[in-house]
Amino acid sequence: MAQPTRRAILALGAGPVFAATAADGGASASPAPPGAVALRAALQAGELSAEALVQQCLARIERHDRAGPRLNAVIELNPDALDTARALDARRAHGDAIGPLHGLPVLLKDNIASGDRMFTSAGSLALTHGPATRDAHLVARLRAAGAVVLGKTNLSEWANIRSTRSSSGWSSRGGFTRNPHDTARNTSGSSSGAGAAAAAALAPLNVGTETDGSITSPAHCCGAVGFKPTVGVVSRDGVIPISTSQDTAGPMTRSVADAALLLAAMAGADARDSATARAPAGFAATLLPGLATASLRGARLGVVRDAVPAQPSVATLFDRELQRLREAGATLVEIPKGPNGAALWDHELVVLLHEMRGALPRWLREFAPTAPVKDLASLIAWNSEHAAQVMPFFDQELFEQAEKDAQVNARRYARARAACLRLARREGLDPLFTRHRLDALLAPTGSTAWLTDTVLGDHYVAGGIGTPLAVAGYPHLTVPMGLASGLPVGLSFGGPAFSDARLLALGHAYEQVRGPLPLPVRVAMHP
Repeated sequence: MAQPTRRAILALGAGPVFAATAADGGASASPAPPGAVALRAALQAGELSAEALVQQCLARIERHDRAGPRLNAVIELNPDALDTARALDARRAHGDAIGPLHGLPVLLKDNIASGDRMFTSAGSLALTHGPATRDAHLVARLRAAGAVVLGKTNLSEWANIRSTRSSSGWSSRGGFTRNPHDTARNTSGSSSGAGAAAAAALAPLNVGTETDGSITSPAHCCGAVGFKPTVGVVSRDGVIPISTSQDTAGPMTRSVADAALLLAAMAGADARDSATARAPAGFAATLLPGLATASLRGARLGVVRDAVPAQPSVATLFDRELQRLREAGATLVEIPKGPNGAALWDHELVVLLHEMRGALPRWLREFAPTAPVKDLASLIAWNSEHAAQVMPFFDQELFEQAEKDAQVNARRYARARAACLRLARREGLDPLFTRHRLDALLAPTGSTAWLTDTVLGDHYVAGGIGTPLAVAGYPHLTVPMGLASGLPVGLSFGGPAFSDARLLALGHAYEQVRGPLPLPVRVAMHP
């Protein structure tokens, strides 16, 4: 089986491997498989075929997802993936490479519609009636770019909007996804499977979705790169909705360069999603070029001190990485107090539940017209009828609250949305960016992954800057910065609207001083 050359692998860049320190509890030194950028070079050079690459990914899924640590990240494999790869190889052999992702496998979160033979279920048994009627816009763009849709990844059921007591990483269709660093620890969510798959290198490219934290939190907890782009960069058409204000899809990978490659293929205008009209013309073409000359020298980065979680090992690791940034030439600006994410929650919840109740029936009508559920009321009834299968650990009180609040009038919703924008943008993030002339805000993405608890649900520790960025619709990049107490911690870069290319360049430059990312220990134990 052909393997990428040393030159192709080194195209990702090199640097010192994570240092094991008292703060991080040691790190795996096992080399990871090459990422998407290196694999693309190998495919283009004829050193690797798409069919062989898909077979390698399937073997890794068998070894690490079905056996070994049994990560349970992949909820379904595409039965046509190998045939697609062979067809792409035949086209390349005839000089017809169709796009920048030609032959690269991608895993999709199971709330992104794909018009093939796979389900699109949000992890719910209620939507296992049959495939979606057509591809989501982003999936159509990925196929047009030459990607091989390898399968779907598990998620926190209904993207964690069913209950406040949910255990992230669990769905009634897929069961629990396990953290590749410690299988007793939670993956966070809701893009749980995508985070675990990215960290474990099950596929070089993974697509997650986020309303508030659902890309960045699982990437942080599992030790992967996660990028939530500005709302409007990627069309939400075909993504099972929560919020028309905050939802977006984004890449989850093992490097920033791979994330930029994937995002550039997904991004683009779509008449079905009016938010994409807000993106500047030609925006997708700006995402990759800046990586080649990316540097931290001269960057002004705001350190949000009150966003550092109350976990000493995380604070120690964060301070160590801040010193790396200083030594690389960045100017660090101390921000004692950042936007108050907790103050946003009540307003945000009104917005999310109101928008979900209106948007979900439209998705069901277009993408799942034969499903046994047609709207939120019928979904609540279906769940109640099948409670033993779909509600063994937690209930559906958020669904019920959304239905009960159906009479929320337009004025109350508008007040809540206005409060969100005021607190997150005008009184929150915007003054920090302008007053301090910042390229980005910095903070640990969160505390380390907690022990999975099916009785009490998730155990979040306050910290991070994700909620204000999500509510504002602004971009948020998390990049692994090392291990704290043996568990991964992400470094968050947050920026103003459509600063996506700048954040990717900063994250890529940071990776060069941080060094290559080793495989999670539970994966490295099963080579």
